[in-house]
Amino acid sequence: MNSDIFEGKWKQFMGAAKQRWAKLTDDDWTYVAGKQDQLVGKIQERYGISRDEAQREADEFAREAQVDVERGRSAAAHSGR
Repeated sequence: MNSDIFEGKWKQFMGAAKQRWAKLTDDDWTYVAGKQDQLVGKIQERYGISRDEAQREADEFAREAQVDVERGRSAAAHSGR
């Protein structure tokens, strides 16, 4: 997912992201503010992993979250909402 889409969907992703990366503080989340590069850096810092590994985690999360959003839209369209 590109950075613009990630940033645009951030509010939808935020709750799940906080659960997935519980070591990030509220200040970290404020700093990240929907910026994928910032999130990758904070994951790397807090979890002591490589930049590449943090990027893979963020990319995987973004893909999963996008699928969840699309499923929600599809379900809403089918239910007449």
